[in-house]
This record gives sequence, structure tokens and C-alpha cells, in this order.
Amino acid sequence: MRLKSELWVKAYLRQWFSRGHFGAILRIGAPEAGAVYAVINRLDGTVNIFGPAPGPAYDEKGDRRWALAAPAAIPAADVAAFVSKQARVDPDIWVIELEDREGTAGIECAGDD
Repeated sequence: MRLKSELWVKAYLRQWFSRGHFGAILRIGAPEAGAVYAVINRLDGTVNIFGPAPGPAYDEKGDRRWALAAPAAIPAADVAAFVSKQARVDPDIWVIELEDREGTAGIECAGDD
């Protein structure tokens, strides 16, 4: 059984906060099954953006599968345009922002093991 997107986002943020980090929901999507994008604010004016990996949404351990949604760090000022473009394609998306100077917030791309 997979968590609904809303519950997954809230649980992930709660874990992130419990480690002393900051995060926020930038866009609320469909509560049941909206795709989740993670904007990782590197605190230097750039962000990395992760989105759903191609193929199954979850791996064999039940963890979300991620892929870089932008091939490299982009200016933080471009996040709104990125989110707007993605929302036109899929209006059910969730977008969270996490602060992490390393640019990953512990997220690993599918196939990076």
C-alpha cells in the first residue's frame, strides 16, 4: 500500500523539520495521487529540482523513485516558471521546497545505488 501524496508530503516535511532543517509546501496538488516535485534550495541563489523518475513511482522497498527534473542547478528565480509549466501539464502536482546546501536533501536519483 502506498501513502497518498498529501500524507507523504506532510510526513517527509515532518522528518525534515525534525532534523533541524527548513522546508515548505510551494504547491498543493491532488491529495490522493499527485506527483511530487522537490525543489532543493542550495541557499546560494540556485536550486536543484527532483521529480518522479520514469517507470514505477516506487521501488521494491516502497521508497519513491526520483530523477533530476532539470539537468543542473537553476536560478532560484526560475522556480515559479518551472512549477507553472509542470502544472499546465499535470495540475495535480505537489511541490515542496527544502533547504540544503548540498542540493540533495537526502534524495537519491533512481539507479544511483
